Order: sequence, then C-alpha cells, then structure tokens
Amino acid sequence: MRTTHLLFCLMFILAVHGAIAWGLNRPQDAGIDVPSGKLRSLSFAPYREGFSPIEEKFPLPEHIDADLGLIADKTHTIRTYSILGGMQPTPEFARKHGVEMIQGGWLGDGHASNKKEIAALIEAVNANPDVVKRVLVGNEVLLRKDMDVDTLIGYIRQVKQAVKQPVSYADVWSIYLKYPQLMQEVDFITVHILPYWEDEPVAIEDAAGHVEKIVQQIQDKAHSMGLNKPILIGESGWPAAGRQRGQAVPSVVNETRFIRSLIEVVNRHGLDYNIVEAFNQPWKSHNEGVVGANWGLLTIDREPVFPLTGPVYENPDWLAHFAWATGLWLVLVAVYFKKLAQLPWPRQLVFLTLAQVFSVCLVTLASFAWFTSYSIWQQAYTLLIIAANGVLSTLLLQRSYAILAEQSAAPTLAHHLWSAYLFFGILALYKTYSLAFNGRYLSFPVEQFAIPALGVCGLIVCLCLAQRRFYRQMLRFDSLSGGDSQTPRDRLLAYFLSAGTLAVVIGETHEFMAAYDFIQAHPSFSEGLPVALGYTFYNQQLVAWLLCILVLSIPFWPLRSGKAKI
Repeated sequence: MRTTHLLFCLMFILAVHGAIAWGLNRPQDAGIDVPSGKLRSLSFAPYREGFSPIEEKFPLPEHIDADLGLIADKTHTIRTYSILGGMQPTPEFARKHGVEMIQGGWLGDGHASNKKEIAALIEAVNANPDVVKRVLVGNEVLLRKDMDVDTLIGYIRQVKQAVKQPVSYADVWSIYLKYPQLMQEVDFITVHILPYWEDEPVAIEDAAGHVEKIVQQIQDKAHSMGLNKPILIGESGWPAAGRQRGQAVPSVVNETRFIRSLIEVVNRHGLDYNIVEAFNQPWKSHNEGVVGANWGLLTIDREPVFPLTGPVYENPDWLAHFAWATGLWLVLVAVYFKKLAQLPWPRQLVFLTLAQVFSVCLVTLASFAWFTSYSIWQQAYTLLIIAANGVLSTLLLQRSYAILAEQSAAPTLAHHLWSAYLFFGILALYKTYSLAFNGRYLSFPVEQFAIPALGVCGLIVCLCLAQRRFYRQMLRFDSLSGGDSQTPRDRLLAYFLSAGTLAVVIGETHEFMAAYDFIQAHPSFSEGLPVALGYTFYNQQLVAWLLCILVLSIPFWPLRSGKAKI
C-alpha cells in the first residue's frame, strides 16, 4: 500500500513541478513590434570571449566583418567608441555590409593617447564620408572625471575644424545640465538616458516615459539658451540579467519591453536614438559585474537574446532545465525508493518534495552561474559552488530521511553537515559584507545559497513531522544535524551573519543617498532617507538575500538544549 502511495506522490510532485515550470515560462507580450524589425542605431563593440580593452586584447578584422554581417539586418547605423584598438577597419566593413556609422573617438586622462586618438579619428572620418555620418568626441569623460570641461571643449573644437560631419560629445544627461556650455559647442546634443542606472532607478513600466521626460528637460534647457539643436539619445537600453536596483529589475522580457516602448516614444516625437548594445560584453563584468555584461541584443555566442518582433520567453530553455531537474530527481528517488516505501505517505511527500526542490535549485544554479562566468577564475568558482551545493544536498537528504524514519543520529553525518554549513556560513559572510561596502555592481548570490537556506527549513519541517509538534530547540543546529552541542564559534557566526543584514540595508541605502542626482532631488537627510529606504526594500533580490542569511544564522543562535534532537 505504501508503495502505491509513493508512486502517487511521485506523479503528484512531477505534475506540480511541470505545471509551475510551464506557467512561469509562457511567452509574454513585450509590446508593439519594432517597425520592419530594424533599429535606427546600435552600439557596436565586437569584443568576444577572451578579448578585452582592459587587457588590450582587441577585436580582429574578421570579428568586425562577421559581427557587422550579423547585425546589418537589425540596424541602419552603428555607433563605435574608438577608432584605435583594432577598430580601424570598421568603416571599410560597414561599407561592405551597407551600414552607416556614428564614429566615436575615445578620450581618457592621458594627453598623449588622446592626441593619438584624435588624429586617427580625424583621418578616418575624412577618409570615409560616405559611411561616417556623425562624429562623437569622447564618451562620458566628464562623468568619469578624466578631464575638465574646458580641456574637452578644446578637443571638440579641434575635431569640428578638421571634419565636415556634425560633431558632438556623449555623456549622461545630467552632465549636459551641469555643463550647459557643452550645448553651445556641439552640432547636436548627445545624451545617455539609462533608466536602470539612474540615481533613482526607474521601474520598467515608467522607463520609456522617463526618457521622454529627460529629453524634454534637455530641449527646455537648450531653448532657454537660444539653441535649437537636434538631440541624439546616444545610449539607452535595459539589462537582461544582473542585480536589481530599486524598482529596476533586469530581465530578458524587461529588456525587450523597454526597447520596444522606447521606439514607440521616439517615433512619436521624431527623436533620434542609439540602443546599447549589439552584443553582450563579457569584459565589462570586470568593472560592472553581471549586469554590465548583459545589455546586448545578441549573446556572447552571437545568439539572439530576444526577438524584435513577436512574443518573448524569459527562459527559452526552460524545458531542458525541467528535464535535467526531473532526471536528477529521479536518480535520487531511485536511490531511496525502497527505504521510502516503508514510510507513511506524508513523510514520503515531504522527502520527495525536498529532493525535487534541491534538484531544481542545483540545475538553476548551474545554468545561471555558468552563463554569468566570464573568466577562468569565475568558472572555477562556479564549479566549486555547484559541487558544494551538490554535496550539501546529499547530506541534507540523508539527514532528512534519518529524521523521517526516526533513526538514531549519526555523528559522522552530523559532522559533515556542520562542516558544509560552516563553509557556506563563512562564504555568506564574505558575500554579505562585500555587498554592504561595495555592492553597486555585485549581484545578490541567492542561487548559490538557496539550498543551504531551504535545507534548514526542510530539516525543521522533518523534525516537526517526526515529533508531531514544534519545539524552539528544533532551530538549533545540533538538533537539526543530530550532532553535539554548539560552540561559541557557532554563536559568533550567527552574530556576524545577523549583523550583515543590517550592514547590507545601510550600504544599499547609502548608495542611493550619496548619489549626485539623488542629493539634488532630496537635499535634506530627513527627506532623502525614506525615499532611499523605499528603493532598498523594494529590491526583491536584496530581500531574498536577507532572508537567506537570516535563515542561515538561525541554527547557530544560542538556545537551551532540548528534547528536539533525534
């Protein structure tokens, strides 16, 4: 009879898992299709895996040629950021593929390198007037504080005197308001408007309207100076993956929604725009984390992230993930099948649910962590964290079965569980305080710690089911693991983990309150604090991380010994 119950539990869990996976991964409406499926302009940086301007490993000519061929049917124009660093053949290949260019010249804090870049820029622009239609002198130089505005204006004037094409400078919109004299120097005003990166992040529902509002502010400022110059939205886009900021949530569907809604706005108002960017850029993860590497229409492997027309899948590979998770789960079921057949059906259901949850978490972790590993060291860490989660899952299932079967505690298993949780606890401390003190570009590693946190909850449920009531002592790690009494070292881990929750909240809130535009909008502390806290606690990724570390800390808090130990 219990074998029949076990088979029923298996089918029930499989059906529920399948229904949830199917429901969460239905194609979504992301707005009106892009007219003709083609964009006006795309940022073009043909860096592939293993190539990086930071390491001076620049694109090869064949990369530029192939990548322009890939996007020629997706955009009328490309925007480049430098004419040096391997990008010299770009005008020639743009001509070959029928694509026009907004040619950029990269400026930094070195006069010699700037002088070389400007000379190459002028030469390339004058040599390719049929392809290069506009010129950008510098990109976010003032935002990075690489030079003062007067020095930048000198470079702009030098290029304007040497070329016939319209010349501009590209920076975030607030820089043009801070230095309005730039509007007088350029032929067209080039502003970056990235709702995700605003000092007060904008929700996807309001993002296109935010762009519209900022353009209006720039136009009003220019008109107040007696200027009537065209405006180019030099960069606008949305990340497909990475850390949430306030109400701004990275996702494939949100990236699609933003681009399609932005194009509606610019077409309605006759504005010019450039989308950032053509390809995901793995090298950007060095400075900007996962989110910096995921703004492209195409992946690192040159596969589409999303379509410009039609419905959108957040995870088009969900069926494969479902199959992998189910296969792993069935392996675990096979290992425990005979033992489970001896348990009452409620205990069978709890064990099988835990096994399925751990399987889903492992597959999700492996998929996401590997996708967002951009160097050999990141890949090595990913393999380590997957292996650690796999080992912990095995230990947790062994302990869960022992509790449900009311077997006596095994000291060796308890010791291994303690060692595994000590590893994850120390790692959680490092991750938490990194997020607290320098978290702007760091992702919340919820996937890496889902199994440790859910494992604690699962063991508590098993103890409650075995003893038919809840005792406070069930929360102790020695009760959960079946090991010896806790030590002062365990308590210290609990203290630091719990304090880390407060540190993360303070760090995230301070990040908002210290930003220039935020201070301009909310000059007093009493006015800014509630707004910043609102952005902090709206962050679902942050809240999930706080829950993870709180759950991890609970078993290590000092509690009196009790009867709950099995």
